[in-house]
Amino acid sequence: MRILAIDVGTGTQDMMIYDTEKELENSIKLVLPSPHLYISQQIKEIENDLYFNGEIMGGGKIKKSLLEHMGKGYKVVMEPTCAKTIRDNLEQVKALGIEIAEDSKDYKDYTKITLGDINITKLSEFLLGYDLDFDFDKIAIAVQDHGYNENMGDRDFRFEKIREKLPEPISPLEFGFDGEVPDYFTRMMAVRRQIESEGIEELPLVMDTKFASIAGMCFDEIAEKLNSYVVIDIGNGHTTAASIENGLIQGVFEHHTSSLTGESLERYIKRLASGEITHEEVHEDYGHGAHVLNPISKIEKVIVSGPKRELIEKTNLDWHHAAPGGDVMMTGTVGLIKTALGR
Repeated sequence: MRILAIDVGTGTQDMMIYDTEKELENSIKLVLPSPHLYISQQIKEIENDLYFNGEIMGGGKIKKSLLEHMGKGYKVVMEPTCAKTIRDNLEQVKALGIEIAEDSKDYKDYTKITLGDINITKLSEFLLGYDLDFDFDKIAIAVQDHGYNENMGDRDFRFEKIREKLPEPISPLEFGFDGEVPDYFTRMMAVRRQIESEGIEELPLVMDTKFASIAGMCFDEIAEKLNSYVVIDIGNGHTTAASIENGLIQGVFEHHTSSLTGESLERYIKRLASGEITHEEVHEDYGHGAHVLNPISKIEKVIVSGPKRELIEKTNLDWHHAAPGGDVMMTGTVGLIKTALGR
């Protein structure tokens, strides 16, 4: 069985091609710039009015680049779907000075840019250039998706859905969607539409990047020898931790990485493990929140991943950098692969 796993992050998009007939360490791996980074750079290099089509994607620096572009006197027009990359509420997009277009005929002199988290055609051309087979039994893709509800803020809605998914301890693999995806996960739905538009009949497994990373960390060589531990992904924007016992998630908290110190991170991890952490304490500290079911018996180890993982070194915790398959950059892709195999 051959699996293509793509983990789209803030800084990089990490890819792994896994063949069940080979060792995980012999998988083909790619670490490329995240799509929003090269699209943002593309915007900066164009001296013309811009017209955007395509899909919802991770916004990252795109909004900032668009505001700078309009500040130079250029116009920006976006089709309704891709405009949700900036904000899900299109009235808020319009308030920034961006025009929402239903018909592209009036903008023939504009430079056109297509938005999307995934470009399978470009990836296939790259792999075929190295005489690599682009025939997969399964495609699995991770993007960060807070979900959208017009009556609720992102932080509150995200944890409402985490609580619904976690009424009892479950495996991290259960956070992958191999069948129907709820329509409020707009970015995952966009990925599905992109894959379908490129002629791939079987829908990909999709997963939130943070839970893909949590799943991958549980398959680290050290983690597989433990029974009771905490996994934590310290990302560029967000930090997400899960307490694990008997292979099942017992609790979760999520915060903004820039708001954490070594001291506060250690406190939150210990309170997560003891079962004392509350949603209110994290939320009122301007984090996303927390949801805990049970304490774990002890913290045998803290397994850590993510580009800002050096923050763990400012704690007094017993930590280990996750490297499933021998690669610290492939935590999310390994989580996707294990989820695909588990399903």
